[in-house]
Amino acid sequence: MNNQQLLRYSRHIMLPEIDISGQEKLLKSKVLIIGAGGLGSPAAIYLAASGIGKLTICDGDKVDLTNLQRQIMHSSSSVGLFKTHSAQRTLSSINPEINIVSIAEFVQDKELHQLVAKADAVVDASDNFTTRHSVNKACVVHQKPLISGSAVRFEAQISVFDLRQPNSPCYHCLYPEDGDTEDMPCAVMGVFSPLVGIIGSMQAGETLKILLNMNGTLNGRLQLLDGLTMNWRTIKLNKDPACLVCQTT
Repeated sequence: MNNQQLLRYSRHIMLPEIDISGQEKLLKSKVLIIGAGGLGSPAAIYLAASGIGKLTICDGDKVDLTNLQRQIMHSSSSVGLFKTHSAQRTLSSINPEINIVSIAEFVQDKELHQLVAKADAVVDASDNFTTRHSVNKACVVHQKPLISGSAVRFEAQISVFDLRQPNSPCYHCLYPEDGDTEDMPCAVMGVFSPLVGIIGSMQAGETLKILLNMNGTLNGRLQLLDGLTMNWRTIKLNKDPACLVCQTT
């Protein structure tokens, strides 16, 4: 690291759990973020500020005025731009030293697998079950850690599926595709704006811990937050021996 980097990341370097070697590892890391909205905004901002060497952000949406209530990576001047282009502008202003790749589309199938295969960690900040299951399948195939979050109304959750570990459950173990879950988009249900900030920031934190091989990640645990009472619940997750994704891949 040069002198400017030593200054920029000094508060990380002061932590014995990170130190210079850990920060250098972050500078060489590659993270894929699926979604540049409410969750993706704080996740990307903190990962960029923390010095992740390469951030790839995928989202096919454009910034709408209704997004600005919670999607802090975008501003009024971003309305009408692709979210990924707005994200690149914001993140470059925060940390011009890192490589930011913006992909203005909803990646899937072969392209999604190619992106996952090249990443050290994948942040799922999408807002629908179809995308979440697609991302999960790609992470299972390529054995990449998946940091998953969601929020709607006053309810939120976060978990880590470290698919490098043979005993780790996957997202499908928690929410089977043929289950009775249904999408509840913010456009229909509404969402408390600070809630996505809380979960997105936690996704960034879990990503950094994974990249630094720290203990105590949320792998195997689901954290549920009630934003009205600020009560947390923790549910232990186990690998489903009948899972159609991680047990057959």
